[in-house]
Amino acid sequence: MLDFHLLKALHTAAGPRTLDVRLTLAPGELLALSGPSGAGKTTLLRLLAGLDRPDDGFIQAASQTWYRAENRQWLPPQQRPLGFVFQDYALFPNMTVRENLAFAATGQPQPARTISDLLESLELTELAGRRPAVLSGGQQQRVALARALARRPRLLLLDEPLSALDLSTRLRLQQVLADVHRQFELTTILISHDPAEIARLATRVLELELGQVRRLGPPAAPAAPAKVVGRVLAGLPGGRLRVQLPGGIEIEVAGQAGVGEEVALVVEVAPPL
Repeated sequence: MLDFHLLKALHTAAGPRTLDVRLTLAPGELLALSGPSGAGKTTLLRLLAGLDRPDDGFIQAASQTWYRAENRQWLPPQQRPLGFVFQDYALFPNMTVRENLAFAATGQPQPARTISDLLESLELTELAGRRPAVLSGGQQQRVALARALARRPRLLLLDEPLSALDLSTRLRLQQVLADVHRQFELTTILISHDPAEIARLATRVLELELGQVRRLGPPAAPAAPAKVVGRVLAGLPGGRLRVQLPGGIEIEVAGQAGVGEEVALVVEVAPPL
């Protein structure tokens, strides 16, 4: 269980505000953080990780106190059993995939077995000897996730890890996140602006606005699938097509069709939160 009440001064475009969040997370819960830019989402993750200090409050993770203002308790970031996947992944460019994981696993029991298992679970075994610069965005995201898991965390913090990826890669990695969450039974906090992603992954949603809780509850249910007609723009390697939907939206899908042909697609769109 993770129980916390955190207060932190924010400097926003609308002027000074105070981030004030009180919440209890059950073991294995996946909470999505939503809200406009400047609402305090990333600040909240950094406070939980110990990368920033709160102005007041407490963080209690099961029987371990990470922070308590009243008696000045403070557990340094490296001693908190958590993993953090940053928006830009923050991989070490001079290290291979395996070395990135090994660095994170330093001091953990049986690190070699942990690394091998993670490489296999996230389909990274063949990439273990490569450096981040030669990996695609989706591959880097999986490495960042594996590195966070190499610490054997009890809490996983995800700061918009899929936002920079194309739609088809994002959908595949949403499934990876769902599988990892089930496999490792981690309490997870995910920042996301994608209602469909939140509907697929989260058990609850916390909406923030200017540092205050606007809504806390279950994610909105996805809308019923709808049929749309798109036009094929190009054929891609691996039996995939680039298709343009109404409104100029472009997506990649699996299938066979010629350039310029119309194709029918079934899409699922979640309503706004």
